[in-house]
Amino acid sequence: MNDLTCVIIGGGYAGLQALKAIKEKTNGIANGRRIRFVLIDMQPGHLRKLRMFRPTATEEEIMIPWNQLTLKDFEFVQGTVTSVDGEEKRVRYIGPQGNDARIRYDLLVVTVGSIVRRPDPDQGGVALTDPQAAADIRECWRANLRKAARATNPEERKKLMTIAVAGAGISGIETSAELALTMRKEATALGLNPSDVSVYLLNAQERLLPEVSEKFRRKLDRQLTECGVTVLHNRKALREEAGSLSLSGGDCLAVGLCIWTLGLIPNPGLKGMDLPLTPEGKVLVDECYRVKGMPNVYSIGDCSGIVDPRDGRATQMTCFEAGEQGLRLGKIVMADLEGRPAPSHHSAKSNMDAFTIALGQNGVFWIRTWGLDMVMTGKLPGRIKKLVEDTASMLR
Repeated sequence: MNDLTCVIIGGGYAGLQALKAIKEKTNGIANGRRIRFVLIDMQPGHLRKLRMFRPTATEEEIMIPWNQLTLKDFEFVQGTVTSVDGEEKRVRYIGPQGNDARIRYDLLVVTVGSIVRRPDPDQGGVALTDPQAAADIRECWRANLRKAARATNPEERKKLMTIAVAGAGISGIETSAELALTMRKEATALGLNPSDVSVYLLNAQERLLPEVSEKFRRKLDRQLTECGVTVLHNRKALREEAGSLSLSGGDCLAVGLCIWTLGLIPNPGLKGMDLPLTPEGKVLVDECYRVKGMPNVYSIGDCSGIVDPRDGRATQMTCFEAGEQGLRLGKIVMADLEGRPAPSHHSAKSNMDAFTIALGQNGVFWIRTWGLDMVMTGKLPGRIKKLVEDTASMLR
């Protein structure tokens, strides 16, 4: 008998977990037929999106070759998927050389994830969207500090040593802390006063992370201050031009660099794939991650419109949720192959809230469940987050 082909589109956190879970649950066999696993991704390696902030400060490689992952026995195809034909069960994609190709599937998992929201082109600054943008940010502030070391005008020196991070989600928080700590060290090495480094985190809301407890927020605010970050609440960045950043309320900041960290949106490439989508642009799925109207097609992660059937709550676009969905998908696919009832989705955080935020080598960990509200700071939370990230990326 011919092999079954299981195609996973997208090698992010959700895609890797889906591939691993399906392989483990099926043992690579379904109804006496061997399963061939094929991973399609536009990148030449696994992009560690959770660590996107790191290359803004240091030359850390966050693109990991596929052969350096713990996952084995799968084929990798580099390409950008352009459409899915549910009737013919074929995926069409464009290869790195621009070649148009197709691959047939028996099982298909769509995990193309999300992208970073970009500001309008006329808003200036640099959006932290990918490794190249991170490298550009690193080179920019380093060049600014070298100019500051030669500057004779105090106002110009201060401007060159100032960064604004627009967007105070977790990405913005981690980026601002990493930059403040690293820039101070670099300034000292250049003979500059490290206290002259200014990193502003612009928060359009009244408080950081509205969903967390006040206890956690106070700890986070204190830790950011110790890192050298100044948080400006109720301040929305509007436009940066020639080193002047205009803010809501009429204020302006003189900055050497403005970095945008505006959160995530579903991958816009979904719109051309001929998949059913929600009004928000996510793949339309049922409670078992099955794509509506497309047999043997599943979707999880940031690109999927998954709703908890118990309370109608939409899932969060987080690595934690994607990992839980991947584990459950393995059970669902096995049940569908065997013709028995499959488990349905339930929110990974239905009875628990938890965050781990990196602040340089340290971090802040928070968990709230069953009446417990615990906050931990220091090196251990930083190590916990690094371990979670390495596990999600399936590093060796």
